[in-house]
Amino acid sequence: MNDTSAGFRVEPMTDEQRKAVALEYLLRMDRGSNDYMELFDKNAQVYLPKWGFARGTEEIELLFKDLGGLLESIEHHNVHFNFLVQGDMVVIEGTTAGTTKGGVSWRAGPDSHAGYWCDVFEIRNFKIQRLSIYIDPDYEGADTARYPWLGSDGKRILNRK
Repeated sequence: MNDTSAGFRVEPMTDEQRKAVALEYLLRMDRGSNDYMELFDKNAQVYLPKWGFARGTEEIELLFKDLGGLLESIEHHNVHFNFLVQGDMVVIEGTTAGTTKGGVSWRAGPDSHAGYWCDVFEIRNFKIQRLSIYIDPDYEGADTARYPWLGSDGKRILNRK
């Protein structure tokens, strides 16, 4: 551990160790277990579009409970992840497939807007300090009327006038 002038201790981590913490979070999410909370610092912050910021483990648990309430299953396609690691930051771009509680299945692909995401982690002391999740949480494609480029089936309309 290294002492800092701010009075808290920082454990040195390698890029691979930071990637491992981020990957472990995603694997635990896919298993449907809630032990992923062990990976968060007690003062961590998580951002999810249409939910906002969750600060501290109590609010983070509520955020994931709300998100999990929408999903029956989710699978991150970890063999296709793109990584960027710089300092404490780990950025992972990826895709998912799954099923909502309403029985709607999605799989990222050319015919789906759902399932594409990017997570930005800040990881220190082997804990997630900050996570910003960039995804459209409308997995069912139910919010299409407000977007002129989407048809009622949620698919993009190329030849519109």
